[in-house]
Amino acid sequence: MLELTSLHFAYFLIMLVIIVTMGFRKDTVLPCILGIFIIGYMYSGSIVKGVQVVFNSLITSGNEFWGIILVISLVIAMSHALRDIGADELIMLPIKKLMISPTIAFFGLGFIMLFFSWFIWPSPAVALVGAIMLPAALKAGLPAIWAAVAMNIFGHGIALSSDYFIQGAPSITAKAAGIGDSLILSKASFPLWLTMSVVTVGVSYFMMRKETKLLKGEIAEPLLETREKPKYGFGVYLVSIVTPLAFIVDIAVMYTLKLKGGDATALVGGTAVLIMCFVAIVQHNPVNCLEKITDYIKEGFVFGIRIFAPVIIIGAFFFLGSEGMAKNILGPDATGLLSDLGLYLADNIALSKFPVALMQMLIGGITGLDGSGFSGLPLIGSLAQTFSNAIDINKEVLAGMGQLTTIWVGGGTIIPWAIIPVAAICNVNPLELAKKNILPVMAGFLAMFIVALFLL
Repeated sequence: MLELTSLHFAYFLIMLVIIVTMGFRKDTVLPCILGIFIIGYMYSGSIVKGVQVVFNSLITSGNEFWGIILVISLVIAMSHALRDIGADELIMLPIKKLMISPTIAFFGLGFIMLFFSWFIWPSPAVALVGAIMLPAALKAGLPAIWAAVAMNIFGHGIALSSDYFIQGAPSITAKAAGIGDSLILSKASFPLWLTMSVVTVGVSYFMMRKETKLLKGEIAEPLLETREKPKYGFGVYLVSIVTPLAFIVDIAVMYTLKLKGGDATALVGGTAVLIMCFVAIVQHNPVNCLEKITDYIKEGFVFGIRIFAPVIIIGAFFFLGSEGMAKNILGPDATGLLSDLGLYLADNIALSKFPVALMQMLIGGITGLDGSGFSGLPLIGSLAQTFSNAIDINKEVLAGMGQLTTIWVGGGTIIPWAIIPVAAICNVNPLELAKKNILPVMAGFLAMFIVALFLL
């Protein structure tokens, strides 16, 4: 029978401190760094080794996340290039004309936000969709608060929690859970994602219909960034046609060649950087385009590093719980501290699917309270692997449920300090937006939990 050592207890205690810190909406980078040092020192018995473990763990974690950081940075760089020349407005123009009623505006705004969030990430999509599509949605009779709800739920909820194309969230969760391919995780959690999405959107829509009947078309004005109307030349029109076609071709190629995981991500990232270069070459003279490309790349990487810097450190600590990663960081004789916990629980405590699923959702929700949505993914992935060692349970579904919960809470749907960008561009109160989102999101969580019990 497996015996837990002082090293195991120290790791579990530090993990508890991190969860409590997240619960109080505080950053967890310092507890994670100190935790890595403590574990490194206790394992090796050397302060020098403990210091080295801190650095080596960050290198290992950074190597795991580098591909995702790179593709997101390149996609953001592309979006800056498109926005710089006004091609984003031209791409949206045909859809903008379809906004003719509150219902069409609600779903139109939502699905456009979903599409762009999948390909260029929700944060830049908020500025893009809000600045161009929001006035048309309001003109169609959709109140500003419900426009914010649609953008929020479809972008920071449905799109970010699935992340099917860039594969940022699934990659982090899968690595922490010991799942070899993030696509396996996405496929296993698809029924949960679909349930969560349909229920949340459905409840939001019916709430919107009921309220708009009472408001009789009362509409608030959006707070939009003032943008000078660009003079469209042939190059801008060319870019606005080539860009969506390129990503449509990407989707077709993914399906035809059965590209998945890293291969699919590489196709999206490569397309993004080539479009960025194409934009700079078409719109600027040969001398200026060289500087423009550098500027776009810098802007993209600043965004990518800002988002993922804390995730790398948090991931480094929780990777110590996985045997494969622990061996890379601590040494060949290391064992997975969380994996050991799973085996210990299996031998000593009778667990069932219901409490395990409930714990996974609750911990996922707690880790999302920091407003990040991504910082909790290493933890919920590690917990999925731990619980799967303790009982006969579908690890992929459990990890997917934790991922969905963490991102729906922390990615920007019901945490007021995480939804400020959407609230600002729609000129609504963040607290009011959070209140509108709470009931639909909670209904979605309940439905997802019931479905998960059948799949686990």
